[in-house]
Amino acid sequence: MERGLYIHIPFCKRKCLYCDFCSFSGSENLMMDYSMSLAKEICDIGECKIKTIFIGGGTPTYLSCEAWEIIGKSVKNLNKSRELEFTVEGNPGTLSYEKLKFLKSLGVNRLSIGLQAVQNDLLKRLGRIHTYEEFLEGYNMARAMGFKNINVDLMFGLPNQSLDDWKDTLNTIVKLNPEHISAYSLIIEEGTEFYQSFNEGRLLLPSEDEERDMYRFTLDYLKSKGYEHYEISNFSKPGKESRHNLLYWDLDEYIGCGAGAHSYVDGKRYSNENSIDKYINRAVNHADIHLNTLHDTMEEFMFMGLRKIEGISINKFNKKFKSNIFEVYGDVINKYLKTGLMSRDGDKIKLTDRGIEISNSVMCEFMF
Repeated sequence: MERGLYIHIPFCKRKCLYCDFCSFSGSENLMMDYSMSLAKEICDIGECKIKTIFIGGGTPTYLSCEAWEIIGKSVKNLNKSRELEFTVEGNPGTLSYEKLKFLKSLGVNRLSIGLQAVQNDLLKRLGRIHTYEEFLEGYNMARAMGFKNINVDLMFGLPNQSLDDWKDTLNTIVKLNPEHISAYSLIIEEGTEFYQSFNEGRLLLPSEDEERDMYRFTLDYLKSKGYEHYEISNFSKPGKESRHNLLYWDLDEYIGCGAGAHSYVDGKRYSNENSIDKYINRAVNHADIHLNTLHDTMEEFMFMGLRKIEGISINKFNKKFKSNIFEVYGDVINKYLKTGLMSRDGDKIKLTDRGIEISNSVMCEFMF
């Protein structure tokens, strides 16, 4: 069986004010030891065939070239599919010619660049380390080096962001013609600096109506520019969907390597230590192992599958779980079919545009 591979790089030059990911600043002294432990974990994968690789973080492109060399050797020895999609995340301000050249030689064929906004004052409020001009420099450098599949990460619903700001961001980025655009709504996560600021009343966020206007504009505008809306927050040129992310949404198997990384193999979910020190010195590979029950897997199938714009397949559910989807979820499905938040088209059940706007509320009802 072919699987996906996620590799986590937890280092950042500075942690963004909204970020609750497993990432750390001020730990550069651990880069080499971490890379050696990570390389060993990657080598332990063995002969399993890998169809997608996604190296995320943190900021993978903040990793030193020496550390990249160590990781690169283990990646080169993997049993990779001939149709491999190989993505690396990068942030402006850490993209150098030397690192991009190395990634190209490693077989990376897709970049995901975190920008968020084109207005430098908004970037500063987010705690980003870069300007829009630095993003543009890195983007153009990647294009000149032959990267033909680039995603740009953007965010709306930001503090002090207006609808016109968001329109300007989308219009500016579309002119660069990236193959893929991810447009996420800001979520205030517990444990972040934004969470504290929000609770203290120091964070001026757009209203719920303003945020919905931003999302609706995104759908209409990107569609008019040739981008297909294939997942709640993701848009691509035809054939340029993120195959690695689709693997998550389709509930396919994947292996996670690195601090805080998760795996899903043979119905079991594994997670690694979050702490860089503990990961480097770990006595066992996985900090936590959870064996999915049938109900767990059904919930995940629905929750993840409904993120896709095409929705979920009734036949696939029935075959996978040897159960009739309407016997399990009929009450919830019929409820939302009647209210217009879901629709059915032959074999597919999906969220409508209205349903997508309150998707979390709808999808939570599929949890037992």
